[in-house]
Amino acid sequence: MTIQVGDRLPKTTLIRVTNQGPDATDSESYFAGRRVALFSVPGAFTPTCSAKHLPGFVEHADAILAKGIDEIACTAVNDAFVMAAWGKASGVNDKVTMLADGNGEFAVATGLSMDGSKFGMGTRGQRYTMVVNDGVVEHLFVEAPGEFKVSSAEYLLDRL
Repeated sequence: MTIQVGDRLPKTTLIRVTNQGPDATDSESYFAGRRVALFSVPGAFTPTCSAKHLPGFVEHADAILAKGIDEIACTAVNDAFVMAAWGKASGVNDKVTMLADGNGEFAVATGLSMDGSKFGMGTRGQRYTMVVNDGVVEHLFVEAPGEFKVSSAEYLLDRL
């Protein structure tokens, strides 16, 4: 079942990309006591994700944080090293935290996974944006397959 607004996030492992290297954390601890704008992309270095999705959150980071968001994070079913390389190549610096969901555990547990097999990608996370407040989903905007509208930084900004 897909997670809904008002639901508590399931406890899974995520790998945070840091300057010191990969840092395993659990979703319960990561989201505790703060308001996080989390967006998910089907894959690092993929066209829409690299040209529009991640850059939009980097560009609008200050405006999003000014709306009461404590941190902006990007997740994908990629390993921490790929997420680190993508973050570096995209110039995220400290504006967006890169969270690897290498095994797809978070995507599956939230019911927000997708089958990218016909593109050689296997199980991936859907494209979405959510606001998580102390571990509870406050806003959730999931894209229709092949679209990029409701998960953009601009769309989120208009709703905060």
